[in-house]
Amino acid sequence: MKTEPISLMLFSNATVRAGAEDVILRLLQGLEREQFRLHLACTPELAQLLRADLPGDVTLSVLSLDRIGDLAGAYKLVRALRRHRIQILHSHMFRASFFASPLARLVKVPVILDTSHGREVWRRGWKASFVVDRFVARQVDRTIAVSDSTARYLIDQKRLPAAKIRVIHNGVEVRRYKRDELAARDLKRSLQLDENAPLLVVAGRLEPQKGHRILFEAMPSILKEFPNAHLICLGDGGLRAELEALVKAKGLDRAVRFLGYQADVSRWLASADLSILPSLFEGLPITAIESLASECPIVATGVDGTPEVVLPDETGLLVPPGDSESLAHAILQMLRHPDRAREMAKAGRQFVLDNFTVEQMVRCTQELYLESWEQYRKRRYTEKAVELPAPRAASAGAAAAATSLVARQKSSFTEKESSSWTR
Repeated sequence: MKTEPISLMLFSNATVRAGAEDVILRLLQGLEREQFRLHLACTPELAQLLRADLPGDVTLSVLSLDRIGDLAGAYKLVRALRRHRIQILHSHMFRASFFASPLARLVKVPVILDTSHGREVWRRGWKASFVVDRFVARQVDRTIAVSDSTARYLIDQKRLPAAKIRVIHNGVEVRRYKRDELAARDLKRSLQLDENAPLLVVAGRLEPQKGHRILFEAMPSILKEFPNAHLICLGDGGLRAELEALVKAKGLDRAVRFLGYQADVSRWLASADLSILPSLFEGLPITAIESLASECPIVATGVDGTPEVVLPDETGLLVPPGDSESLAHAILQMLRHPDRAREMAKAGRQFVLDNFTVEQMVRCTQELYLESWEQYRKRRYTEKAVELPAPRAASAGAAAAATSLVARQKSSFTEKESSSWTR
């Protein structure tokens, strides 16, 4: 007998589109429709950014739920959970799970998951005790960590149950990324750059986490040896005006350009001579995976999950975070030895093909959804079976009747379980 697809909702309260939001999009694009009916609940800002790429069969619920006082947003989420009879809710980032997971438990959503995309180094004072995190974790059935480093953080620092945590690496559509020397020449020409001028790219939100200031401090040393080098900043964020002013104050405005958010960074990475990731912390950086998928050499800081992608002296170079001198030295090493840089980038592409494809990410996530759903079904069937009166040993007829009742109940639960939690 054919079973109905599971009603699955992904939730995000982000207002920008970055790595975590692209993971959500890839899941919505790649999950099997025979297994799932797909829903997305997100902010108006994120809905606008994702709408053009969102599959037509995804039901969209637009709401704002990012503060304790967002009662309208909480009401809209609860209404959407009930109206669509959501059976699995999957929130991305702790702040989203903080609001959505308890509400989902309150209205008896059968399976609740969340994804941690990395450390929250901004925690200070009582927030760094993770008491609230452990409360929210009790409302969650399974937590996905995007890297081994993130899993260790959840277990060792947040003290979440290890049995609930599953590592599923981020992935990219590798076929979209390919080195293109002809396109590189055309791109440099469009930027009015000499064909031999080193083109550096930093792709990331303009926020403190991404370490742009450290890179700008390193730029004078790079320009001293490679005066025609050019740095392209892809991304937007709250620090844009401040960083643009800093670049101008340092006299770097002729060598550094801010191009804002780019929906498709593949053509930049396919053309760049070097990708730079100067982050102060990361989960598992999509930019590093995209860079290597493009066979673009990379220099990155060795933080959190980054060394799981950028293997030192194998697929790229790593430097300590916040160290502009070490960053400049590594960048110069790559520019001085382009053949060696290309060798590492080529090895990096193969490493990505083996470990970080979007197909692997979607398959592993889907398997976790189905595994969690099956565990719920078994638990519910066991609970219902326990409620049945025990058959009398002296009466064979009564025993047969009880056995028949269990069989009918199992059949009934299998057919009707998709809606039973709402009653």
